[in-house]
Amino acid sequence: MDKKTWEEKHVEPTLKRFPERKATFETSSGIPLGRLHTPDTLDANYHEQLGFPGQYPFTRGVQPTMYRGRFWTMRQYAGFSTAKESNERYKFLLSQGQTGLSVAFDLPTQIGYDSDDPMALGEVGKVGVSIPTLDDMAILLDGIPLDKVSISMTINAPASVLLAMVIAVGKRQGVEPKQLRGTIQNDILKEYIARGTYIYPPRPSMRLITDVFDYCSREVPRWNTISISGYHIREAGSTAAQEVAFTLANGIAYVQAAMDAGLDVDVFAKQLSFFFNAHNNFLEEVAKFRAARRLWAKIMKDRFGAKDPKSWRLRFHTQTAGSTLTAQQPENNVVRVAIQAMAAVLGGTQSLHTNGRDEAIALPTKEAAQIALRTQQIIAHESGIGDTVDPFAGSYAVEYLTDQVEAKAQEYINNIDEMGGALSAIEAGYVQGEIHEAAYQYQRALEKEEEIVVGVNRFTVEEENPIDRMKLDPSIEAAQCARLKAIRERRDNDKVTELRGQLATAANSDDNLMPLFVECLEHDMTLGEICHTLRDVWGEYRPTL
Repeated sequence: MDKKTWEEKHVEPTLKRFPERKATFETSSGIPLGRLHTPDTLDANYHEQLGFPGQYPFTRGVQPTMYRGRFWTMRQYAGFSTAKESNERYKFLLSQGQTGLSVAFDLPTQIGYDSDDPMALGEVGKVGVSIPTLDDMAILLDGIPLDKVSISMTINAPASVLLAMVIAVGKRQGVEPKQLRGTIQNDILKEYIARGTYIYPPRPSMRLITDVFDYCSREVPRWNTISISGYHIREAGSTAAQEVAFTLANGIAYVQAAMDAGLDVDVFAKQLSFFFNAHNNFLEEVAKFRAARRLWAKIMKDRFGAKDPKSWRLRFHTQTAGSTLTAQQPENNVVRVAIQAMAAVLGGTQSLHTNGRDEAIALPTKEAAQIALRTQQIIAHESGIGDTVDPFAGSYAVEYLTDQVEAKAQEYINNIDEMGGALSAIEAGYVQGEIHEAAYQYQRALEKEEEIVVGVNRFTVEEENPIDRMKLDPSIEAAQCARLKAIRERRDNDKVTELRGQLATAANSDDNLMPLFVECLEHDMTLGEICHTLRDVWGEYRPTL
């Protein structure tokens, strides 16, 4: 029986009795989904489009055996209050089977202010841990062997300074920089697009990033120098295809900036990593990860002429989608997170964070964090989905969606190229406008109930929220201010003044700033003092749109 006969004899009579739920079915990216996908919906040469795992174009994964060798890194994002309290949470998570750390910083730290700065008032330790000094970083990492545990840090504008702190703490532990493993997010372009924790204008910000690329390629070769992030682009309302497109366009800008600075693509490219969102549309999400890998491999090989296959690989961390979590019926979030995490694993992620059920309400409690980690462990040890590589390969629907996401993303990248690249497209408001429109259309669909969120616009109940909330001690801020005062009183302030002058001079030169950051921190200069020195030289970014 051919497809046409099947439709005439079987589908049409069924539709008369049981009409389908919608006139059209589409993914979040507007990709139409057929009733049935068959080989004739694909336009793919297997070896060119899929290949084998660990081989170009890496559609099927970046390692030949993937999770049959070892599972993805279970890297739960955590940080709150003081360095001591966050350190206790990290040790708890490691004792429960977590395999890597992921540090969340408070807002003052993210935008380069000390805890006693008037701009930090009311925000110290609230959405992450407060780390204004090297001593704070030493407490945060106390008892955590930096030569054995990899450290990921969600920090962008002052990323180079926080990395310098880890390097300095490593020295205290007797761990050489070449032994350190981890990642700094260090992705400033998406801050201008979606997240907003920028400090300096784009051009000097890009200089800091290429300084990190250059320094780490020589001194910290096991460190991922950037995590080019689609996560926050998706959280701002983008579609899956836009997430891939705008993330890779930013990646293109970083690679080009590094090459323009004279760096060898086959040296620094091996230390690039990516960060994606695992959202609700299960099949599209699996396809999205596969499409992103294939597209990046082509970009690195064909556009930038990278010769080393390791330079072509897109390695990525995934976090389940915070924007999909609901304050209503929060227990439902456990199911959402599990589905999203499975999509990330089936898509071939290298590391994964699973959100807590209570994160639409507050920071996750210890119990919620444990459930989130257990979700990953159940997927790893009980589901069997990691026992074969890329199990959805060959699915007509998934291969079709992989092709479609790649094509839509490539179209966006072409548009951005025509505008002069990601930086120009951001400055023109193009990227932000596309995301805003996608978010608006999704909100309209929710209001019309064309999109259903269980417990929000359908299947609602009268409820009181019984979940315990994470509560922070309001005395944190005063304690951090007292610590800073004590540090400033005990240090050699003449040396700090001298170093601030050296830093201002270096910021006006082409010198790599990383060695000087380490020296400044080892003489107890604070994060805020370093960032204010650079503000005085470079100014602050003020959006014009």
